[in-house]
Amino acid sequence: MNENLKIIVTGGAGFIGSALIRHLITNTDHTVLNLDKLTYAGNLESLKSVANSSRYSFAQADICDKGAVERIFNEFQPDAIMHLAAESHVDRSIDGPGEFIMTNVVGTYTLLEVARKYWMGLSQDRKSIFRFQHISTDEVYGSLGQTGYFYETTAYDPRSPYSASKASSDHLVMAWYHTYGLPVLMTNCSNNYGPYHFPEKLIPLIILNALDGKELPVYGKGENVRDWLFVDDHARALATVLVKGEPGETYNIGGNNEKQNIEVVRTICSILDELRPKANGVYADQIKFVIDRPGHDLRYAIDATKIKKELGWQPEETFDSGIRKTVEWYLANKWWWEPIRTQKYQGQRLGK
Repeated sequence: MNENLKIIVTGGAGFIGSALIRHLITNTDHTVLNLDKLTYAGNLESLKSVANSSRYSFAQADICDKGAVERIFNEFQPDAIMHLAAESHVDRSIDGPGEFIMTNVVGTYTLLEVARKYWMGLSQDRKSIFRFQHISTDEVYGSLGQTGYFYETTAYDPRSPYSASKASSDHLVMAWYHTYGLPVLMTNCSNNYGPYHFPEKLIPLIILNALDGKELPVYGKGENVRDWLFVDDHARALATVLVKGEPGETYNIGGNNEKQNIEVVRTICSILDELRPKANGVYADQIKFVIDRPGHDLRYAIDATKIKKELGWQPEETFDSGIRKTVEWYLANKWWWEPIRTQKYQGQRLGK
């Protein structure tokens, strides 16, 4: 596969999308167009370090707007689409599922149709290079018990409006491969964390609430288990799948870092005790167990053997190294998160 592709990244101003674009511009020769609607979670400040690159450009558009997407395809003439644009917060999907259906299902359908028609009009050489890469989540597989793992062959069993909308989009992508031959790639990842993460998610929420002296809300007894993946490791994995992956295949991406939510929260507290000690007491004093959210999956854990064996990717960060880097980043980058906390999201509970 060509080492200097023209790539449209949808949702490139989001958490994973911006990490991917920073990786593509900094560590590869690819040219990137960031297609983002700039919803509440989209933040161009996350791309400040690469914004002046001649290989980076930005187009503000909604993936549900077929005319706008067609114009962008025709002008940019991409070799690949890396589709990350999605509504992604489970709690928000409980409060307002409609937007999740529109963006994640209708938006993916719109992109697939524009991409298919564009791909069919390409020369034979360019047609053979083209890829539609769809980035999804392990939440489509449902919930695991105390043991076992999600494999690429695990049956789908989504439990929230968010995961149901992502499962729908995954099925559409594979249908376009089987029905029309569109060369698609699919990845399903575990929970991401790291710098530039919107503060409604567990790890940044805990860090910033701790610094603000607020309660640190933990659902239920904090026993829910997630496999944590450092976002820069995920960005490398996605770039690897694009150039090495086999069309029609799914690759699970995990961090091999299973942790109970309460373990994650206590780890953050202890790092903050060391780096930014309180005048009185310790940060763990702020922990408060709250009523669990509806349909809260007990455990996710990914088996990432396939991507390691077939494509040679594995995570570089352990949870201990990644969480320390993350806490240090939030302590050092108030310029990025303070406007979000004052203007967009103050840390309130969603999805009761």
